[in-house]
Amino acid sequence: MDFRYLKFDPQELVEDIMQQLLKIWNQFLLQTNGDADEALRYLERIWERIQFPPGQEVTFAEFKEYLEEEGLIREGSPQQYELTERGERKIRTGALEEIFSSLKMDVAGNHRTPYSGEGTENLPETRPYRFGDRVADISFTDTIRNSLQRDPYQFHVVEDDLEVYQKEHMASCATALLVDISHSMVLYGEDRITPAKKVAIALSELIRTRYPKDSLDVILFGDDAIEVPLDRLPYVGAGPYHTNTKAGLELARKLLLRKKHANRQVFMITDGKPSAIYDGGQLYLNSFGLDPKIVTQTINEAVLCRRKGILITTFMVAQDPYLQDFVNRLSRACKGQAYFASPDHLGEFIFADFVRNRKKKIR
Repeated sequence: MDFRYLKFDPQELVEDIMQQLLKIWNQFLLQTNGDADEALRYLERIWERIQFPPGQEVTFAEFKEYLEEEGLIREGSPQQYELTERGERKIRTGALEEIFSSLKMDVAGNHRTPYSGEGTENLPETRPYRFGDRVADISFTDTIRNSLQRDPYQFHVVEDDLEVYQKEHMASCATALLVDISHSMVLYGEDRITPAKKVAIALSELIRTRYPKDSLDVILFGDDAIEVPLDRLPYVGAGPYHTNTKAGLELARKLLLRKKHANRQVFMITDGKPSAIYDGGQLYLNSFGLDPKIVTQTINEAVLCRRKGILITTFMVAQDPYLQDFVNRLSRACKGQAYFASPDHLGEFIFADFVRNRKKKIR
């Protein structure tokens, strides 16, 4: 057996340690809604509890200096730090890598539908030439064969001889991601908003880098629903709001119907039953049980989404029986799907479903 010895480079080990520390740093950034100063304070408090390999210890001051040298943070005002654009980008790529590393199925690359049609890659199958087909798509082998079969004694090609390659249809998908920002998302000391934000950030990076023809709209819903720019996601937090699920679905429907993609879908992350709607321009609230007035209007909106060809998939991050009852009713009414997903595994569920849904025609 042959052995080959390579020179050990201690700098590679140091860089690996820094990458591990960056994961902790990014987690704190999400939990503090992008507040770099507060994230630094949290990190300093736990620094002594971080276990470093013997002889490879890194001080908090060295890591802070590393963040500055890498251009991830900058001093905004005296003694205060803020994220840079590169720091925001690092959060996106870090969230994507973390979720991808936990997936048990391959969701990388271009994902294709089982349908043939206009696309970018040739299939082995061919079909007769139609007016408007590109010359570059002609299968010359099949075309020559057709010509010789028609007249084996004199070779000449006519239009009926022409064969072109079938194209693999590349599905495009418009996705609206609804994130519940009601107070219950941070209630009782359980942080559900951070995993939801991480998924939204990772999904935006996935679409930007691997599915550039797709679109993603992120909608926050509490008392009302608003669209949030993707670059503001790290700074989003839950508030003292109720849960206006109807407003979120309504805004998603309006945004998705403007898209010209083959598939349109809604992913909704929530931990509470609907407890608010706008009625006659006024906010109507009821946090006790399932209010028939609120539930009926919310389900009617979901049914309208389905009629417009929009698939709704709900991801429950709580086991409240009222929530489960509502989600079951909503899913039956709009023929959608629902999952219970713990916050720790939310990304795995959503990414797997995103790829699965964009492979098929949603009707």
